[in-house]
Amino acid sequence: MERGVLGSRGAGAVRILGMETGAATSCGKTTSISFTGSTKHEQNLHENVKPSQFATNGSSRLVYRSSVLKNQWNLSASSSSANVVTTFDDDKDVSSSVVEEKIGVLLLNLGGPETLDDVQPFLFNLFADPDIIRLPRLFRFLQRPLAKLISTFRAPKSKEGYASIGGGSPLRKITDEQANALKAALKKKNLNANIYVGMRYWYPFTEEAIDQIKKDKISKLVVLPLYPQYSISTSGSSIRVLQNIVKEDSYFSGLPISIIESWYQRDGYVKSMADLIEKELSAFSNPEEVMIFFSAHGVPLTYVEDAGDPYRDQMEDCISLIMGELRSRGILNGHTLAYQSRVGPVQWLKPYTDEVLVELGKNGVKSLLAVPVSFVSEHIETLEEIDMEYKELALESGIENWGRVPALGCTSTFISDLADAVVEALPSASALATRKPEDTDSNMDLMHYLTKMFFGSILAFMLLLSPRLVSAFRNTML
Repeated sequence: MERGVLGSRGAGAVRILGMETGAATSCGKTTSISFTGSTKHEQNLHENVKPSQFATNGSSRLVYRSSVLKNQWNLSASSSSANVVTTFDDDKDVSSSVVEEKIGVLLLNLGGPETLDDVQPFLFNLFADPDIIRLPRLFRFLQRPLAKLISTFRAPKSKEGYASIGGGSPLRKITDEQANALKAALKKKNLNANIYVGMRYWYPFTEEAIDQIKKDKISKLVVLPLYPQYSISTSGSSIRVLQNIVKEDSYFSGLPISIIESWYQRDGYVKSMADLIEKELSAFSNPEEVMIFFSAHGVPLTYVEDAGDPYRDQMEDCISLIMGELRSRGILNGHTLAYQSRVGPVQWLKPYTDEVLVELGKNGVKSLLAVPVSFVSEHIETLEEIDMEYKELALESGIENWGRVPALGCTSTFISDLADAVVEALPSASALATRKPEDTDSNMDLMHYLTKMFFGSILAFMLLLSPRLVSAFRNTML
C-alpha cells in the first residue's frame, strides 16, 4: 500500500516525473537513484504457475490454479466510483492468432493521491477496505467510521510525505505509461488488445475500468495485477472488486476471463531485476563488498498465519530466484530481506527494514544497495520511505555508501515478458459462474474468534468513547 499512510522521518524536496528530482525514474528510462560516500553514481510461465480461471459451474467463485493460494473470498470489497477511466485501445482489434475476438487486458494497481487535497479521501478508501483492516464479523459495522478516524489523523503527516516527492503520487502516470508500453509489446507479438487501468483506491477506479470493458464489448479478458507477488491485501483486494461485480452482471458472468495472479517466477521478471541490480552494483567502488538489501512491503502477520496469505512464501521464493540468477552471473554478494511500511501496534512480517538497517550498520556493513522488490513503479514507498527515511537511517547507523535499484517501470525486457504472460494466459480464459464464497471465519477455532471479539470490543470502546477522537471525528463532519 502507499507509504503515505505513515509519517516520515526524512525531509527534503524531491520532484517527480519531469520535475526536479533526487530519485528520477521515467517509465521509459532507468537512472541510478542516489549514492553517498565512495560510490560513483548511484520466458515462459513455469509449469507450476498457471493463470487463474473462472469456473462455469453455476457458483460465485474465482478459481485459482496456483498450489499455494487458497480460496479466501469471504470479505466484501468496497470502493468509490468515478467518471474517469484510462484505456488504451485501437480502432481495430485484429490478431493473426486470435480472429474476430476483442481482447482486453485489465492492469490492476493500488492508486495514489495526485494532489495533497486527495490524500485524506485516498486514505479513507484505503482503510475502508476490509482486506486492509480485517475486523471480526461482529464489528464490521465499524469499518467506515474507523476509516474516517484513521484517515483524518494520518492525513497531515501523509501530506508531508507526498509534499516531499512533489505533491502527489506518480503511480497513475507511470501505470499509464506501462499500459502504453504493454500495448506496443503485444502488437509486436501480433496481438492487438485494449489495455485498461483500474486502481483500487483512487482514480481511475477498478469499477470504472470494468464498466468501460463492458461498453467496449470485450470478448476475452486477461486480468494482470501489477504486483509480482500475490497478497490478499493487494491483488486479492482488487480481484474481490471484480468478483463482486461479476456476481451481479450477466455480461461478465459469461465473459472468458483469465487472471495472472502472480508472476514473480517468470524468467523475464527475474532477469530484469538481476539486470538492474548488476548495473547498480557496478557503480560502487568495490561492488563485491556491497550488501544487497531487499526491502519488501510488509503485511500483518495474521494475514499469513490466520488467513493463509501466500505473500511471505512467494517473497522468499522471489528473492531466491533473483539471487540464483545473480550467482549464475558470478555475482556472489551477500543479501538480506526485510519488510517495510508497518502500521499500528500489531505484529507485521519480520524482520523490519528499519531494525535491520541499524543492525547491519552495527555489524560493520559499509556499502548497501537497496532493492524495492514489491514494486514495479516508483511511488511514495520508494521515493520517500526508502530514498529519504531509510537512507538517512542507514547513514546514521554507520553505512557509508548507499545505492538504490530503481523500479522496473517500462524496462523493455520486463514489459516484453508481461506481454508474453498475457499471450500465454489467453487460452486458459473461461467464463464465470457464481457460487457463495467460503466463509473463512467459520474455519477459525472458537477460542481464536472469541479473542478477536474481545480485543475488537476494546478497540471499538477506545475509538468511539475517547473524547479526543470523538471530538476530532465530529469536527471532520462539520
